Amino acid sequence: MAAHAPSGHEKIETSNFLMIVLILAALVVGGLVEIVPLFFQRSTTQPVPGLKPYSALQLAGRDIYIREGCYNCHSQMIRTFHSEVMRYGPVSVAGEFVYDHPFQWGSKRTGPDLHRVGGKYSDEWHRTHLFNPRDLVPESNMPAYPWLASAKIEPESIAPRMRALRRVGVPYGDDEIAKAGDEVAGRTELDALIAYLQVLGTARK
Repeated sequence: MAAHAPSGHEKIETSNFLMIVLILAALVVGGLVEIVPLFFQRSTTQPVPGLKPYSALQLAGRDIYIREGCYNCHSQMIRTFHSEVMRYGPVSVAGEFVYDHPFQWGSKRTGPDLHRVGGKYSDEWHRTHLFNPRDLVPESNMPAYPWLASAKIEPESIAPRMRALRRVGVPYGDDEIAKAGDEVAGRTELDALIAYLQVLGTARK
């Protein structure tokens, strides 16, 4: 009796190595099809009108925001749901984040979305909220950050960050970089974080 010749499908199913190779190939092709076009779409690569790179103080604040893990609870992406637009404001678009490396979009939202928080509250409100959130929002489970008020920003650390961002496309000029240290001299980490929060989402307002 002649031996059964395995079909192509059977060969794939009975070979772990071949199955893994083909799955990886499918993932790579599918990923490229999804991702590569985004690099050439104007809506994802060009800044929205009015968008400016972060100032030296705002940039320092953004780094503090990331360092303290604020993004673990606060998204900066307003989704296309009526309830979100009603609560937070216009839907987020990629052009608002072309100068963010890395951007702060995400799905985690233990606390409110912060994308449109800029200008919503006063500097003093943010200062009080960061010292002790429950003074303003009794039900808040956010930790307090009182040490930011005494921690000073290192002026010499800002210019290298701006030069690094310029290499990936953020249009910082030589003059801005040269003055960065003077802009943050004597300022606290609390000042910087508030400056960052106050600029979030303001380009489209």
